[in-house]
Amino acid sequence: MRDALTVLAQRDIEAIHDTSLAILRDVGVSLPSREVLDTLAQAGADVDVERQVARFSERLVMNALERAGKQYVLHGRGDQAARFGYGDFVLVSSPGQFAWVDEDGGQRRQPTLKDARAGIRVGDALEHIDIVGALGMPLDVPAEYRDVWMAAELVKGSTKPTHVWVADGRSLAYVLRIYEAVCGGREAHRQRPMIAAFIEPISPLRFPETGLQILVACARYGLPLGFGPMVQAGATGPATLAGTLALENAEILAGIVVAQAFGPGVPVCYGGIPHIMDMRSSQISFGSPEQGLMAVAMTQIAHHYGLPVYVNVGLSDSKRVDAQSGLERGMTLLMGAQAGADTFGHMGILGADQAGSLDQLIVDNEMAAYVKRVLRGFSVDAETLALDVLREVGIGGNFLGETHTHRHFRQEMWFPKTFDRRRWEEWWADGAPTMVDWAHERKAEILAEHHPPAPEAELVREVDDIVAAAQRELLGASG
Repeated sequence: MRDALTVLAQRDIEAIHDTSLAILRDVGVSLPSREVLDTLAQAGADVDVERQVARFSERLVMNALERAGKQYVLHGRGDQAARFGYGDFVLVSSPGQFAWVDEDGGQRRQPTLKDARAGIRVGDALEHIDIVGALGMPLDVPAEYRDVWMAAELVKGSTKPTHVWVADGRSLAYVLRIYEAVCGGREAHRQRPMIAAFIEPISPLRFPETGLQILVACARYGLPLGFGPMVQAGATGPATLAGTLALENAEILAGIVVAQAFGPGVPVCYGGIPHIMDMRSSQISFGSPEQGLMAVAMTQIAHHYGLPVYVNVGLSDSKRVDAQSGLERGMTLLMGAQAGADTFGHMGILGADQAGSLDQLIVDNEMAAYVKRVLRGFSVDAETLALDVLREVGIGGNFLGETHTHRHFRQEMWFPKTFDRRRWEEWWADGAPTMVDWAHERKAEILAEHHPPAPEAELVREVDDIVAAAQRELLGASG
């Protein structure tokens, strides 16, 4: 695609930027960590230790933006990697939902470790899922070391880059040991990172203590950091989209300042993922038209700073694989992709973080293929204009048997794996299957037949020993 989709003029971007700077200068952010506050004070921030609030000057913010790394690569256990800041289209399966749906329209239940392993295997099998999450948060694994267990299962169960929600600084230490074991040590992991930390400020203008622990540890380590506030227009942010964007941007910029204070040059992903609150249901909305508009705007702002960007699109408020889901997911994903975002809403989610679904994940994978075809566009040159062929076929002819057709149709046309293009009679004779039917069959096929290459036995033992140590020490500490 030659021209990116935009919704903001340059003066709009500058106005939002200036408002964010004013917020950080006049209001500041809550940072419940004496270490963070002291470090920021040394860097030139205006710190109120008693209130645990820091205010930032424009120069401090702009210096942090200048220092921040603008590109990074996440590596898997195998040869696959996910690049950020290179113009790639990167899709992630959800790192973990707290509910699970086995079949479309079915009842929710609690996810188990078996479900998480299935989520990892399906994510590994799907060709358009670049970073694999477990999709389900296994509630039969104790919360104290659940993220360590999930990191271990991810590296054992997939050769792709992986994503895990990390709870706090204590469990992060064990998660990092797992990735270091795979890479061959701390320095090897620093050079070929397998994990990027994701920090979610609590809007408006607060950072959680656990998030700061992760931020500081990863910044010092040199690992990529993503900041993704989820400001809700009308609830945790102004009802106006412009005001919500200014607040979202301020919180991201604050995170970047903290990151650069502890790890100058550490790469950053700009997580522009604001939402609206639906005023009738009082629920956050994942599939609204405003979601697409704000995603495009956030992408423009991130590009203004030269940063890779993550936007929450390709999602829906529907709890089923239905028309609402397809409309909301497809339209917002295409908007974010055409704006030039690097990565998008986590795939496989039903509703606004209401549950994980392997059927939905499989449909999302097909949606990604559709959007990638749109992004690829088409060439206009002497060969593709085909004037010689047009002259030869002439009036009333047919191009099906032409060499030119055979040479180009596979490259020019996208062939879906699930969208039904057959004649009515053929489709009806086949039982009139729906997309959900197809996804359910594909899920069963993957779970029966897809077996990712296993790690070496010595590595498995080392990873399992790390999980066992986390179980003993973190469970013991909680007791």
